[in-house]
Amino acid sequence: MKIAVAGTGYVGLVTGVCLAEHKHEVTCVDVDEKKIEKMQQGISPIYEKGLPELMKKNMDRLTFTTDYKKAYADAEVIFIGVGTPEKVDGSANLKYVYTVAKQIAESVERDCVVVVKSTVPIGTNDKIENYIREHLTHPVEIDCVSNPEFLSQGTAVRDTLHAARIIIGAEKEKAGNVLMKVYEDFEAPKILTNRRSAEMIKYASNDFLALKISYVNEIANFCETVGADIEDVAKGMGMDERIGNKFLKAGIGYGGSCFPKDTKALHWLGNYYDKEFKTIKAAIEVNDNQKLKLIKKARQYYSSLEGLTVAVLGLTFKPGTNDLREAPSILNVGILLDDGAVVKAFDPVAEAEFDRLYPGKIKYCELPEQALEDADLCMIFTEWEEIKNLTPQTFCNKMKKPVILDGRNCFQIREFEDLPLIYDSIGRRTVRNI
Repeated sequence: MKIAVAGTGYVGLVTGVCLAEHKHEVTCVDVDEKKIEKMQQGISPIYEKGLPELMKKNMDRLTFTTDYKKAYADAEVIFIGVGTPEKVDGSANLKYVYTVAKQIAESVERDCVVVVKSTVPIGTNDKIENYIREHLTHPVEIDCVSNPEFLSQGTAVRDTLHAARIIIGAEKEKAGNVLMKVYEDFEAPKILTNRRSAEMIKYASNDFLALKISYVNEIANFCETVGADIEDVAKGMGMDERIGNKFLKAGIGYGGSCFPKDTKALHWLGNYYDKEFKTIKAAIEVNDNQKLKLIKKARQYYSSLEGLTVAVLGLTFKPGTNDLREAPSILNVGILLDDGAVVKAFDPVAEAEFDRLYPGKIKYCELPEQALEDADLCMIFTEWEEIKNLTPQTFCNKMKKPVILDGRNCFQIREFEDLPLIYDSIGRRTVRNI
């Protein structure tokens, strides 16, 4: 089928490339000319495992352009995959979705199905369909279908090609069947429902996972108080198939482009309809506090951070991506700098992006061992393999004073027990030998 995709971020680009992999003719549209030029050369603008290889493999079926009029004019299906960032009040900003809707209305010259893949509040697909129909330039028939994405950064290609489920929200059987045809060769369960249910499935799924993370982090914090071990607790919980073992890893909170935004958006929407989501409100509060966990721990070992050399290992919110959105490292590094600490950082992919946030204020290292050199304190924010592969002895050999605060529980406690150091993680006992 002839498909156009609006937006070339994580959702749009991965969707477009994976559709091309399934033999569709795909045109990806973006307003950023430099970005388009890179993609025309087969260069991915985002760090995502497997994406560059898949792009190059399917370049004969992929077109990248800023000319939305030409892209939308004769497309059978148009996917909207632009961002919906949060506003100051926590609600979803639909500015980019409506911009694309207006461009579609002005450009389409044949009947087509418009697919909203962006995460949008419940009822948005109804409004987008009405908006496009009201602003059509040509006498064509437009139907809007909700098709939320469920990809995770770092595994986005796999999550799209081998999806756990494909949700199609359509009001008309004909429009739903068009999407069933688009995904005909995708080996995944397909659920056909109405648009509002599809929109709700997306929010309900993401927010449930965020709830699960915040819950296990609260349990982890209490484990520290009562002397329990969160890893044993999580293992015992996860063996119950009603609970499952996914998203039970304690840490310093969730980040990224989805969970923070989507929890705030659904909480805002609930308040709008006078139906407050108390559990989601609690998850947001827990996560905000959890991000400061390592700073609070650091103050237990140093009365002042001024003049200390701090090794920051990992900057992104999770491994496998260069995305820094809502990454706990951002807030913590800001506090360290404000308190007068000298920050040396290691991250295999995010140095350039992070330097835009704190230009010239941080020393970046090519290896984690270099960041540890003469450090008074080490804070681990991301469980990159390069960090997990460090040996406990390396911390002793490299650091001036080996105080290690592990926000991702990268190591086994027993490995540190006989060494002259402090190893303090999340929800587990602390090794304090100095």
